[in-house]
Amino acid sequence: MIRYGMVGGGQKAFIGDVHRSAIRLDNRASLVCGSFSHDEQASKTFGRTLNIEEDRLYRDYIEMAEKESKRDDKIDFAVVVTPNAYHYEICKEFLLHDINVVCDKPLTLTSEESKELLKIKNERNLLFCVTYSYTGYTCVKQMRCMIKDGTLGKIRFVNCEYPQSSLSKKKKKDSIGSSWRSNPTIAGKSHCLGDIGTHIENLSYFVTSLDMKRVSARLDTLVDESVIDDNACVMVDFEGGAKGLFWSSKIANGYDNAVRIRIFGENGSLEWVQEDPDHFIYYKEGGTRQIMSRGRDDFDSESQKYSRLPAGHVEGLYEAFANIYEAFIDTINLKNSGEIIDERDVDYPTAEMGYQGIVYVERCLESNEKDGEWVSIK
Repeated sequence: MIRYGMVGGGQKAFIGDVHRSAIRLDNRASLVCGSFSHDEQASKTFGRTLNIEEDRLYRDYIEMAEKESKRDDKIDFAVVVTPNAYHYEICKEFLLHDINVVCDKPLTLTSEESKELLKIKNERNLLFCVTYSYTGYTCVKQMRCMIKDGTLGKIRFVNCEYPQSSLSKKKKKDSIGSSWRSNPTIAGKSHCLGDIGTHIENLSYFVTSLDMKRVSARLDTLVDESVIDDNACVMVDFEGGAKGLFWSSKIANGYDNAVRIRIFGENGSLEWVQEDPDHFIYYKEGGTRQIMSRGRDDFDSESQKYSRLPAGHVEGLYEAFANIYEAFIDTINLKNSGEIIDERDVDYPTAEMGYQGIVYVERCLESNEKDGEWVSIK
């Protein structure tokens, strides 16, 4: 069985449990080591609850990378689920010890850091996944297949939004959560755009394959307690002539996790909402509206293979993460068997996509500083 280790994701860490639970769904990889916290004792105590052997509970990621790389039964990949500021140094350490990496998004704080990780990964012929979770949904994969097949014809306009209300109310000082996301030192120069705005940038690219040409952005700080942006509006020009409008917000009262993407083409359009993940709408030219259902309707084989439950039994976030890991583990097995891997053909979000996301944030920040002036992505 494939073996993996985890850095971060200790007790009470939401995202760490999501990753572990998602991997367990298919039982194709075993968690055998980890460094789950900066607090060595807390890390080891938690690791024992996961039935990890004592000699593979490490004091930090440096010891973990060094010792694992020397074992005959070393891990096949490391999962990095720490706050943003630590992604670069941790991922780099494992890459330099020839260990494949899965990293939560955003990849790093700067494009220079992401570029260096890409360089190391390529030089050492390693695999690198960045877990943009929405790429794992079967309906998202089916929309991508339909666009690849030319169902919509030429794409004219892409509208993505991600409203939630996580910052609409003042948080209690002792509340458990992700307050570090509002700290520029740890989260980076952007909060809303860097956290959830990168999801919709990636979702747009994953579904349409459209490359951005330039952006015009406005980043707002609308709540008194906010230090960096809590609302972001971005106009996009794509290569080839298509246009786009992206909105992400953490101050949208009444919204929970309302990711929505709408793609308008010359022959029809598509619409998907994450809070109804098993359906999407296909509008044919002329106005005919068809609700497409995962589990009921015939999907393309590329997307159908990720459908896990019968129609009417909702698949959600855990299944989406599991689908990302399924594709990643498939690729590791191919690589271990001697296959030459071209990451342009894999079915998981790559480090290249992670790099694109950081460039997008930096260009939007530049545009915002210039009062919304158009800024080239290249």
